[in-house]
Amino acid sequence: MTAPLLSIEDLHVSFATRHGVVEAIRGISLSLAAGETLGIVGESGSGKSVTSLAVMRLLDRAGRITKGRITFRGEDITRASRRILQPLRGAAMSMIFQNPRAALNPIRPVGLQIADVLRAHEPLSAQEARARALALLEAVRIREPRARLDAYPHELSGGMCQRVMIAMAIACEPALLIADEPTTGLDVTTQKTVMDLLAETTARRGMAMILITHDLGLAAQYCGRIAVMERGKVVEEAAPRRLFGAPQHPYTQRLVAASPTRDSTVASLVGETETEIPAAPPLPAPAATRGGRLLAVRNLVKRFGGTTAVNDVSFHLESGESLGLVGESGSGKSTLSRLICRLIDQSSGSILFDGAEIGALPARNFHQSLHRRAIQLVFQDHGESLNPRFSAFDSIADPLQRLAGFGRTPALRARVEECADRVGLPRELLHRFPHQLSGGQKARVGIARAIACRPRLLVLDEPTAALDVSVQAVILALLDRLRREEGLSFLFVSHDLNVIRMMCERTIVLQTGQVVEEGPSGRIFAAPQAAYTRELLEAIPHFEPDVAEAVGV
Repeated sequence: MTAPLLSIEDLHVSFATRHGVVEAIRGISLSLAAGETLGIVGESGSGKSVTSLAVMRLLDRAGRITKGRITFRGEDITRASRRILQPLRGAAMSMIFQNPRAALNPIRPVGLQIADVLRAHEPLSAQEARARALALLEAVRIREPRARLDAYPHELSGGMCQRVMIAMAIACEPALLIADEPTTGLDVTTQKTVMDLLAETTARRGMAMILITHDLGLAAQYCGRIAVMERGKVVEEAAPRRLFGAPQHPYTQRLVAASPTRDSTVASLVGETETEIPAAPPLPAPAATRGGRLLAVRNLVKRFGGTTAVNDVSFHLESGESLGLVGESGSGKSTLSRLICRLIDQSSGSILFDGAEIGALPARNFHQSLHRRAIQLVFQDHGESLNPRFSAFDSIADPLQRLAGFGRTPALRARVEECADRVGLPRELLHRFPHQLSGGQKARVGIARAIACRPRLLVLDEPTAALDVSVQAVILALLDRLRREEGLSFLFVSHDLNVIRMMCERTIVLQTGQVVEEGPSGRIFAAPQAAYTRELLEAIPHFEPDVAEAVGV
């Protein structure tokens, strides 16, 4: 029998912290054959990324392998020296990191960064390395590869940065590629393009791949075998069809139940986690009644230099309604959201809110408007959008002090605590800072901050994009409940079309700044009219048994 390319046996990894030793990996065993693709799924904190870093021997100084063995190509590398590991990294085993923009050097052109990898393992001249870097950018199908060679990471989109990372990872044709959440934050079509590229590249070069993800549909579509991790242990391992068709472990069953599918509802997603959503306290003021047009956008245009980001867009939003906004990166979704929130000025067109023309007021002065507190934004990256020097209490209190005239009084504390209660954030966490909170807790702080001034419109910009499926389910149920109880209107921006289908009565599809389709969500998802909408829907990864059969497992 052929020995596996990679073997992990009874691995234990611990981290030294101020509060003592934390055991992150607790006796996992996995193996990977040459040319095989193994998926590792689980929530944040399950140990997925720590496992990959242990294999690459990239644990930080606080982490150490306390027990077990890692064997690569028959050689024990568990405690190998840097001299042994250096030629392996990049050449024999390589890694695609979760946040490509953060993983790339911000002050070095991407072409030079690819060349650095090549020259670290091969005796190439600068000219030869540049030519190879160009060939790699062409191999990952980046647009205008010659021009991108001299571009810096901040000049590229998220999808392009991801392709640069893939080019660096495959530069020396390694035998093992570890992809850690390689598509987080990407829209469905870009995600499909990136994953198809990875699958094609690994197959063509005979590489083995470990795909780490919390997207079960993605794992089902691209992996021959999947391991489920919970709290540092592998709790179940099987082929996708068996794993998702008949999950055995209760944790796998919960993950499957919480993952959005084409037939899911918010209630069905929450399932057993429903108890995490607290009962709403009595409202201090009557909830807004539904009915009447709250927002009307007419012939809106936004140009940046010679580029038209939003091109003659018109739509309306009723009071109490939830409207979905979908499209690829660069379709104009976020620009449109910023225009409506009056963070930037339009080039032409009008924005009417509650009958008033708010587009006429310059964005720099909108904070003085009475409408500022009525329109609030929930950001995509909850960690980045919170002031790291503000406690959770201060973050929620800030808009109350700036927009609603609250002083540092008992009334302020009462309102902050009420908002925390409404979003299910325990009051004992209000003194904590963002780095001391989990992703779900930071999401709740962001939502509590947004509803603090009792707005009428919430603009939600990918509010669950980076959350685990079970946390996402709870946050979606929370948002749905708040909308019903407080009469809120939602403009829900997302690249997760299953989330839009569940949360929104109507959906607008944007492509290159223009509306290509608009209508009731049920009709659009069941019978899309535009070819672009059909393309988006076809790109959604699913984990139903028929998908598992399609990948031949």
